[in-house]
Amino acid sequence: MLVMMSIESKNYEAALQRVVKAWIVTGLAFMLAPGTFLGVWNLLAISGDRSTAQISPAWIQAHGHAQIFGWIGTFILGIGFYSLSKMADVARFPVRRAWIAWALWTAGVLLRWIANVYELGWRVVIPASATLELGAFLLFFATVSKHKPRTAGDGQRRPTWILLVAVSTQMFMIALGVNIAAAIWAAVSGTGPAVPHGLNQRFLALYAWGFPVLAIWGFNARWLPVFLGLRAPRENWLKAAVVSALAAVAFALWGAWLAFAILALVGSAMAAAALHVFTPAINPPKTLGVHPTFPAFVRLAYVWLLISAGIGVLAARFDSAGGLWGASRHALTVGFFSTMVFAIGQRVLPAFCGMHILYSPRLMFVALALLNAGCLLRVASETGAYEGYAPALWPVLPASAILEMAAVTVFAANLLITFTRPATARTTDAMPAPLRAPAD
Repeated sequence: MLVMMSIESKNYEAALQRVVKAWIVTGLAFMLAPGTFLGVWNLLAISGDRSTAQISPAWIQAHGHAQIFGWIGTFILGIGFYSLSKMADVARFPVRRAWIAWALWTAGVLLRWIANVYELGWRVVIPASATLELGAFLLFFATVSKHKPRTAGDGQRRPTWILLVAVSTQMFMIALGVNIAAAIWAAVSGTGPAVPHGLNQRFLALYAWGFPVLAIWGFNARWLPVFLGLRAPRENWLKAAVVSALAAVAFALWGAWLAFAILALVGSAMAAAALHVFTPAINPPKTLGVHPTFPAFVRLAYVWLLISAGIGVLAARFDSAGGLWGASRHALTVGFFSTMVFAIGQRVLPAFCGMHILYSPRLMFVALALLNAGCLLRVASETGAYEGYAPALWPVLPASAILEMAAVTVFAANLLITFTRPATARTTDAMPAPLRAPAD
């Protein structure tokens, strides 16, 4: 009987690994083609014209949707399905549920990109794509809502990291609800597949600060004490940072941009302090299998978060052509989100997707170095070129785009090669410590 149970458990684990690999590979595909490649194409055109006037807003929004929902959102959902059985007391759910959600989500994101770029039947396709995305998420949410964390028994307080992940999940659902409402409004109004600029600016604040930022803070609170050897988070500070971020989103939706920017900056600073990101480690970092600069890049991601929020404050007062707001968003999405995913992702995803060891720590460093070099050039040149402070920086924009395209290509190649190689570690060796032992 015990042998049968062990075989069944291994089969279930292998099935989970296959489905999370499908989610991650799909996210990489959206990151490369619909996301980064289209973004590079848009930027080359903008740089050539020295203006955004000739670029279709629908194309710009197709790029953004593929990056936020197609890449980051796909990663979050895939990892979420897999981690349920590792970090929570949850009855085994049928793996086919994760496959159904994957099919709905992938179809939804892909249809949205096609409708925005080619405008084929967009009045029907865009609402349909938003409905598919929301349906996939609700299937995920129905699974998540049934779990009971091991660390929060009767009368015990749930850890703050779980609270952050729960709040980010709810904000994800709100973002998808807003997305479907905007899609229906666009179809009814008949003005085109793109959301009007002013409304889109408000939605971007929700899409960026509403769920990815909070999800990263939550998982950082769980993983960074182990991976970087940091002190346990200051839980009250972290909760205050979440409140500040949520208030910032509320002010953005209202259109009070200075209040949004100040609260985002305050929340970012409190989160970095709460997580002890910039204080000396108390234990050696766990860099086995990854590049030794891994902790430095995680800290650099928080530097980008603070830069993004700081530029946002300047943008609320001085932006006149979109350069400051664009630089702020790029520092957040590429500097913070992408650097964190490139660093943490190459630490945990090989284990999630079949107990692999990362193919090349050196390529990990190359991807992170190229990404941050490109982000630095983009943030500096976008501010100077768009706002007219330094028109000579227009030619730098394509260079930044090429560096970032090279970075995401190296990152994707490193993971894809990793996934094709045979597993080289036992489950208990390859699994990240925070998932092996929730009480550590």
